[in-house]
Amino acid sequence: MTATGTSETGTPETGTFGPSTEARNLHWLLGNLVEEVPGVRSVAVVSSDGLLLLSSDPAAQDATPAEDRATGPRGSSADLATIVSGIASLTIGAARLMDGGGVKQTMVAMEEGSVFVMSISDGSLLGVHAEPDCDMSVVAYHMALFVGRAGHVLTPELRSELRKSMESAQ
Repeated sequence: MTATGTSETGTPETGTFGPSTEARNLHWLLGNLVEEVPGVRSVAVVSSDGLLLLSSDPAAQDATPAEDRATGPRGSSADLATIVSGIASLTIGAARLMDGGGVKQTMVAMEEGSVFVMSISDGSLLGVHAEPDCDMSVVAYHMALFVGRAGHVLTPELRSELRKSMESAQ
């Protein structure tokens, strides 16, 4: 263990092997978002540089390994992270061109679903893929709750831990 309370691997020391308390709490919050909000298909937390930090994808949890290969390298969570990062980049650029200030939330409604993107205080992003008949105001409300609860916890150390855990899951 180093003087900063981290193990040799760089993850915060928890006294046991596995994720830190903060990482487990963030996973719990994300799981609650998916379970408690009707119509949510999948959720992803993406770093400011576009890397998937955390995801909760109910469809991927039920998939067999063969089905996982058919949907992409890591399933729809990786796809959602890519989409969230692209949407955020586009809207941030548009806001700059229009002198609109910071982008708080973006929503894309499609025939077969919706995608919501919300900024987290550290530059990270919360992305939600929802059913077409979801109550958009309920989804947005629960996203805002998540951002409010997770924003102050998502420290550089926790982002590093989450990135490493996502890399090791590949």
